[in-house]
Parts: sequence; C-alpha cells; structure tokens
Amino acid sequence: MFGKVLLLAVSVLVLWGVVARASSGAGPKHVYVVEPHDTLWSIAIDAYGGDPRAGIWKLERANHLAGATIVPGEKLVVPG
Repeated sequence: MFGKVLLLAVSVLVLWGVVARASSGAGPKHVYVVEPHDTLWSIAIDAYGGDPRAGIWKLERANHLAGATIVPGEKLVVPG
C-alpha cells in the first residue's frame, strides 16, 4: 500500500514539473524616453499608482541611477 502511494506521489510531482512553466510575476518591462521637464517623480506618478516614492525607488533600482538627475533623450526601463 505504501509503495502505491509513494509511486502516485512521485508521478504527480513529475507531471507537475513537466506541466509547470515559468512565471512572469515581475511583469513586463517598458522603455521610456525622457522628455524635457520630466522628473523621476512625474514618471513614477504616470507609471505607478499610489505613493510615487515607491515608483522612484523602482526606477532608480532598474536603471542603476545614483541620483534623481535624468536628461531628455535618456532611455529608462520602467519595470511593471
């Protein structure tokens, strides 16, 4: 009896491993081209809901920014 239960459990795990696929939990990434008078704050407000400070943090991390200075024409990755 134990052998059958063990065989069934292993079979289910193998089947699950074959059927399972990668998650896109991080969401899609978009590229934004900075326009004149844009700030990280204004981009974060447009891209994310809620507190823009969290959006600024995401933008800084995704683009390896050392500060809040951005220039027109710069391309920023905007994570989902």
